[in-house]
Amino acid sequence: MDIILYAVPGFFLLIAIELIAEKVRGTNYYRVNDAVTSLTTGVLSELMKVVLLLIPFTIYVVVHENFALFTLPDTALVWVIAFVLYDLSYYWKHRFGHEMNLMWAAHVVHHSSEEYNLSTALRQTSGGTIGFLFYLPMALLGFEPLMVATVGALNLIYQYWVHTQHIGKLGWYENFFVTPSNHRVHHAQNGVYIDRNYGGVFILWDRWFGSFQEELEEDPPIFGIRGAVKSWNPIWVNLQVYNQLLQDCIHTNNWWHKLTIWFRRTGWRPPDVIERYPLVKTDLDNFHKFDPVLTRSGKVAATIGYVLNSGVALTMLLNLQQLVVGQQLAVIAYLLLSTYSVGALMEGKASAVLFECVKNLVFIVAIWWLTPLNAFTISAMTLSALSVVVLSVRSNRSEPAKTTVKP
Repeated sequence: MDIILYAVPGFFLLIAIELIAEKVRGTNYYRVNDAVTSLTTGVLSELMKVVLLLIPFTIYVVVHENFALFTLPDTALVWVIAFVLYDLSYYWKHRFGHEMNLMWAAHVVHHSSEEYNLSTALRQTSGGTIGFLFYLPMALLGFEPLMVATVGALNLIYQYWVHTQHIGKLGWYENFFVTPSNHRVHHAQNGVYIDRNYGGVFILWDRWFGSFQEELEEDPPIFGIRGAVKSWNPIWVNLQVYNQLLQDCIHTNNWWHKLTIWFRRTGWRPPDVIERYPLVKTDLDNFHKFDPVLTRSGKVAATIGYVLNSGVALTMLLNLQQLVVGQQLAVIAYLLLSTYSVGALMEGKASAVLFECVKNLVFIVAIWWLTPLNAFTISAMTLSALSVVVLSVRSNRSEPAKTTVKP
């Protein structure tokens, strides 16, 4: 089983603690629509690992078994070295994830939130590209595939806690390790902060390779990306930059640019495309968060939708070996449809309420007919019925969007 699944209860416990801190301190770092989008994007990411991780893992295994230069013992020292080398490999993968169009198209998902809290940490991409190549040198050095997978999971788990605004600078610790302060810099779109602080666990790599930037009191981070997504649809959040690259590829008349746009520096566009199809970037001097009005019933329904999707996804992941490929694909298709539906609801789209009600009623019938009744299935049907009632009592109709100005 993916070790990350074992950490999920801890993730949500820390979110609960952060929400308590939010209440006590009177801060405003969470919005339901943004948090649900982040959490749902995380669910999709875990699901797509079932489909997408097999190929890079298989390549790693092949390289290790056929080309490894050394046979390493299974000792504590080797594990420590693996952990450090993994973070160094992650640093360069992460850096290229910001500096190459194709890799940014995948990584941008994690930066698309205009909030910064522990739910943001779970906003992960559902489709990697060539990032796994950065770990192949570890295969050549002889590090076992399962060892690398394990230290990789530990690396990712460490990165979770640094996604908070409730922890300030941590003194000497800032000099060696990634912290909430220096990672806030990484998520900011201010000019001084862009493309800085790539480390996963150790900030030493940034200090050594010239990409470090300290958080400045006089320049508070403005979170998000210059080309704001302006959507609560997790599917579109994953596809936005890929779509832009594809459109630029189609529209340019230069064949060399069609071939190379994917591997050029992030943000590069063919000159003839820029002239015909200019993009408007975020004006940080007049910054507004994307924040369509969401009624209280809409918030309740969206939260229920996330809980249901998470339950279905977790059930699938825990019972993966018992499901045939067709069943796995059916669950993934349902979850894609459901996440789109919840996103449309939070954006106030006219058809979203009806769509959500029909989806939940179909879900209730499917559960009733196709699965045995137990505590989980009864809870799922109850939540679906509650969502229908909430939406029926007070529908979440489209309203003029409100905006939140960054203080």
